[in-house]
Amino acid sequence: MKIYVDVNAKFDGDGSNKRPFKTISEAAQVALPGDKVLVAPGVYRENVKPVHAGTEEDRIVYKSVKPLAAVVTGAEEVKNWERHQADVWLARIKNGVFGDYNPYTTYVFGDWYFATRDKHTGCVWLNDEALYEATTLEDCLNPKKSETSWVPEKSLCKWYTEQDEEKDETLIYANFGGIDPNEEKVEITVRRQCFMPEETGIGYITVKGFDINKAATTWAPPAAYQDGMIGPHWSKGWIIEECDIWGSKCAGISIGKYLDPENNHYFTTKHVKSPTQMERDAVCRGQYHGWIKEKVGSHIIRRNNIHHCEQGGIIGRMGGVFSLIEDNHIHHINNMMELGGAEIAGIKIHAAIDITMRRNHIHHCTMGIWTDWEAQGTRISQNLLHDNQKPAFAKHLPGGMMSMDLFVEVSHGPTLIDNNILLSDVSLRFATQGVALVHNLIAGSFTCVGDGTGWRYTPYHFPHQTEVMGFMTILHGDNRFYNNIFVQKWPKENYQVFSDSAPDEPGQGENREVGTHVFDDYPTYDEWISHFQMEEDIPNMRELEQFHFSHLPIWAKGNAYLAGAEAWKKERDFFTDKDSEISLELVEEKGQYKLQTNLYDVMKDFRADMVHTETLGKAFEPDQAFENNDGTPISFNKDYFGNHRGVEVLPGPFARAEDAAKALL
Repeated sequence: MKIYVDVNAKFDGDGSNKRPFKTISEAAQVALPGDKVLVAPGVYRENVKPVHAGTEEDRIVYKSVKPLAAVVTGAEEVKNWERHQADVWLARIKNGVFGDYNPYTTYVFGDWYFATRDKHTGCVWLNDEALYEATTLEDCLNPKKSETSWVPEKSLCKWYTEQDEEKDETLIYANFGGIDPNEEKVEITVRRQCFMPEETGIGYITVKGFDINKAATTWAPPAAYQDGMIGPHWSKGWIIEECDIWGSKCAGISIGKYLDPENNHYFTTKHVKSPTQMERDAVCRGQYHGWIKEKVGSHIIRRNNIHHCEQGGIIGRMGGVFSLIEDNHIHHINNMMELGGAEIAGIKIHAAIDITMRRNHIHHCTMGIWTDWEAQGTRISQNLLHDNQKPAFAKHLPGGMMSMDLFVEVSHGPTLIDNNILLSDVSLRFATQGVALVHNLIAGSFTCVGDGTGWRYTPYHFPHQTEVMGFMTILHGDNRFYNNIFVQKWPKENYQVFSDSAPDEPGQGENREVGTHVFDDYPTYDEWISHFQMEEDIPNMRELEQFHFSHLPIWAKGNAYLAGAEAWKKERDFFTDKDSEISLELVEEKGQYKLQTNLYDVMKDFRADMVHTETLGKAFEPDQAFENNDGTPISFNKDYFGNHRGVEVLPGPFARAEDAAKALL
């Protein structure tokens, strides 16, 4: 059945073509498996909460009949601004507007939130641009540029809020930089979400072609309820496609956790157990609450434009397993630098079990892709990542995260990273093990090698399942590097980070030297296995204990190192050229991105071997191969574009040298 919605209809209707509903929420109350909800152009100021699930055979489809013309927003227009003083205006909002959730009394905070707790979940918008929040009225009256923002010139427009308890009103002061707000489009975020079921288990829903924006979402760490502007809320089989998703205070799309009251922000509220322990609890409690392949995950998120969210573009813990995230444009995440903590990235996924992320374009994010815990069966392939780095003029936000293209953290693998173009000054933060990098173009460094894990006993799982197989701390190593190109594009000088306690004083340096040489102290497989008394029928357990907690081996072959990038000292069969001048620039022309490079001229006739699942072996702890999600082997005979690699195997992401000049998107 087709159900029609038109916010501009003259009267409330019954969902028929001649008498459409005026709200999507009305349709969401009655839509059943097989129904299509067709939404006419217009602005829908509501929080859509689907009530009924579809089925695998008969999905419920919500579709904007004209792409991006149906706008679902968590904001409301405000037209009653009165001049307070100079360029600052005042609006009084009756608190009844907010219901049981007032974004102007609710702060962004929680587990793994490190910045100052002085930012509300609400926001003021001028012509679809977010104003920065001031912590005092004086700061609003006399604004100063933010020293941490990536776009400091925009930070002079500020807002400030307080409560008039006697009148039960929220007061919002805003400095619009000399603009009369009553003559412009000014909105405030009012609703926490835009399109998300209230109950769990509402699966097999398609949301297509909507503009979804401006929600007062809350901080979404891994052991808490994770909301976003849109998300499936712990169910199975959603498709979110061809949407424009932007303007979330925290997360754009959530494929994360349900509300578990006994383990919700436990560290923040009770203090007595570490947040890491709460994450372990969350994994085990999740299995009690139905975290199995038959009930949760297997979502598709594709061809969306996700941008200008201040925590993450796509976030999730456990609820996104077995999902596909492809062909999305994710950009300008956390650029305001008002929020800081350990959950910030273009894509931030805990337990990315059998998640494939491919052909995404990710740039100008504090971090590109961050897989945290249980990146097992995870494949990151054919993505373009660039400019995921703090501008040189911006100071480090106390509590903020360092910038990089990829971060794989405290996982046991197998995590497969292949055919990507990684152009930021840090390519991968390596606080993990069990990673294979194959046929990538890597212009940045590896950081946190052998560090950053502590006593992080994390789970690993039975292959291609959610059931826990075991827990182990991170030994580091167990990594493979095949047929990559490494280029020392960025300066080698250590980048100074700043401590939270003394934000104006330099802290530790981070590596900016490109190449696999950072693993020089790690053993080859033959060196590692030689310690384990393989010839003995009864090995000496006490003698072997030290080796059970030592670094795991490294494999490397067929890589090219240019412009000063350095190879692992034990690597054989590689190419190096330290003398030739290398050009490697990403150029944008009319929305097209192309590489300008002489890489293949310098490498000349150097060729590598074809790589297969068998080449890569198995990740150590789960004893799982680097294979497809259905357990079949992979032959890396396709490149960044999907073109076939023949008998002449070039290192890097392109099957042919001339392909490097093609448009990348």
